[in-house]
Amino acid sequence: MEKFVTHRGVAVPLPRSNVNTDDIVPARFLKTIRRTGFADALFANWRYLGDGRAPNPEFELNQPAYAGASVLVAGPNFGCGSSREHAPWSLREYGFRCIIAPSFADIFYNNCFNSSILPVVLDASTVEDILASLGREEQCQVHIDLPAQTVTMPDGRTFHFEVDAFKKNALLEGLDSIDWTLSRKSEILAYEERRRQEAPWLFIREGADPRSGASAATR
Repeated sequence: MEKFVTHRGVAVPLPRSNVNTDDIVPARFLKTIRRTGFADALFANWRYLGDGRAPNPEFELNQPAYAGASVLVAGPNFGCGSSREHAPWSLREYGFRCIIAPSFADIFYNNCFNSSILPVVLDASTVEDILASLGREEQCQVHIDLPAQTVTMPDGRTFHFEVDAFKKNALLEGLDSIDWTLSRKSEILAYEERRRQEAPWLFIREGADPRSGASAATR
């Protein structure tokens, strides 16, 4: 997984509340569990007109000022609804590295860290100020510093955000949940060996004679 340390990117406003995971990636696109192929499906019901092919010029991602956007600024309760991992997959594949909102649905929030996306929670009034500064005339580049836990606007305004220390470190190191577990392989093996010595009966192979001392390790 790609590390996140600092990032500077074009910010795009999505001033909508309760954006659910079906809004982010509609259910009709959930035909694979691979993490690729979802960029075009992102916000498909909003990005395209009725035929699903022509871009909707009114939707923010289709406007020139937000071309190449990698920072999304949204309303409260972003990512609510079903727990589909395809939602952060589609956001990441499109190019987003950071999402700023007053609040997130819990499962979506956690899934973002496993997709190398930093979800930043700022108070509602601050998010409103940021949204107001994202005009349609020129691009607005925002700088996010994860070690310092700050968001800095082009005019120099800096906002501090909180993030769980474990999640922060995992993102800095580029570790999703599986990567982090594998990084502790030696500790896991040491624990299993200690438990095998402390409670050998837990490791006896099914069907083996307990008196023989045969264990799962001998399979």
